[in-house]
Amino acid sequence: MKIKYVALACLAITKIGNVYAQKNAETISKVWVSDLGNGNYKNPILYADYSDPDVCRVGKDYFMTASSFNCIPGLPILHSNDLVNWKLVNYALPKQLPTETYDKIQHGNGVWAPCIRFHNEEYYIFYPDPDFGIYMTKTKNPYGKWSEPVLIKAAKGIIDPAPFWDEDGKAYLGYALAGSRAGTKSVLMLCTIDPVNCMANDDEVLLFDGHKNHTTVEGPKFYKRNGYYYVFAPAGGVATGWQLILRSKSIYGPYEEKIVLEQGKTTINGPHQGAWIDTVTGEDWFIHFQDQNAYGRVVHLNPMSWKNDWPVMGVDNDKNGIGEPVSTYKKPNVNAQYPLATPPDSDEFNEPIQGLQWQWHANKQLVWGYPSAGMGYFRFNCIPKPADFKSLWQVPNILAQKFPAEEFMATSKITFTPNFDNEQFGLVVMGRSYSSLTVKQINGKLKLMQLSANKADKGAEETATEIATLSNTTFYFRLTVQKGGKCQFYYSLDDKKYLKAGSEFLASEGTWIGSKVGFVALREGIINNAGYADVDWFRVSKIEK
Repeated sequence: MKIKYVALACLAITKIGNVYAQKNAETISKVWVSDLGNGNYKNPILYADYSDPDVCRVGKDYFMTASSFNCIPGLPILHSNDLVNWKLVNYALPKQLPTETYDKIQHGNGVWAPCIRFHNEEYYIFYPDPDFGIYMTKTKNPYGKWSEPVLIKAAKGIIDPAPFWDEDGKAYLGYALAGSRAGTKSVLMLCTIDPVNCMANDDEVLLFDGHKNHTTVEGPKFYKRNGYYYVFAPAGGVATGWQLILRSKSIYGPYEEKIVLEQGKTTINGPHQGAWIDTVTGEDWFIHFQDQNAYGRVVHLNPMSWKNDWPVMGVDNDKNGIGEPVSTYKKPNVNAQYPLATPPDSDEFNEPIQGLQWQWHANKQLVWGYPSAGMGYFRFNCIPKPADFKSLWQVPNILAQKFPAEEFMATSKITFTPNFDNEQFGLVVMGRSYSSLTVKQINGKLKLMQLSANKADKGAEETATEIATLSNTTFYFRLTVQKGGKCQFYYSLDDKKYLKAGSEFLASEGTWIGSKVGFVALREGIINNAGYADVDWFRVSKIEK
């Protein structure tokens, strides 16, 4: 049985001319591959912070998007043919609207849980901004340019939108409420939308009240099967909740309810918001996330079947009628074998575009940094600190990527060219608390130091510990991350002998996002020829024993 949320059809997609797809490196991660190579896979299928994943199938192709919050570009587009091997191929949101807001850093704001659908031979993404309302963007080519987002329903505090086009030609939009903005939560809402332009009507109704049994119900996704309307929704909280299924013969209810997936005795907490998806062979699967604190919200894949017109997810190990997430399982049957694929993590900086793994903490400004095309490095300009600088929590020009695995090592070759004292460049592990390995020119000398701020989000000021004086302007920085988010910096002048740099620290999650690793270049005051740093490469590998 096909999932009835849209009319599915095969769409011939050309990737020619899309810079993201063309330049996405075909390399496989050295630190996490879900595909075990023996017909089975291990969870997470994506050991990275792709929060609130949603997926649609078009023929043999699966496309995923996820929350991006204030990180730009936003609305990542990932592609798979087998639900296990995923490539990061594009972003639907090169800049976040309104630009006057998101040109400045906005921790935890921006793109919350999006929904991707294929309807009438076009791809749609509906995404919420909890401070402005629900936006829609669309395209005929997911590898290419997406349309300018349109605000289809303006309201503060509405989140987690999901469209549904019914067989009778009517269209609907389900959503939830964010207590932080709306002043109430734990309810699901429904309104009608124009089936063509998707503009929402002011005819919202209460669809489901979760206050009694399903607090913090959110993230509704709408489907239709065997005459039933289904709402898939997580409840109980991101780290502590369960998967709730609602069904009714009418889209307006009343709805029956059933919990179908819970943590049980597994280590997979949540399990939280996701998507029901099928295969060309008729199998059903459920994709969802698990909150892993500093590692963010990593993505899991669980088998799914049907019993008495209720979905059955995972494996019911304790025989209580509720499934539990699997750690390993047989790969989906898609009638074909596909090569290994992972999102990119390492970067040689040899391409004339920014690698897809990298995001800024606000809408990018031209002067922050840029690839060098044929010269083979990424240049970071030293940008003035805010006048009231306390910590990197205030800084938008951080270029960073998600943690790619539970354990990994990242090494980078850097050439620093300061023009004035107090210019600095650092490798940073960024979260609500952070630490960076930074080189700073002081009295004409390059001082290596560890800069840190504990609870930077609460206004803590950055502290500095001097480590060494560097004799070379070209050097190597290294970071190791071990289980539990234990981090340690190292440095080298020759890429052979690495010395421990500073003290060990714990990675910390950001606001609704996991910890990120990346670079930042700063200075004090404005000058017409600031210094800069050129990053030759950034390589992610297993930790050397």
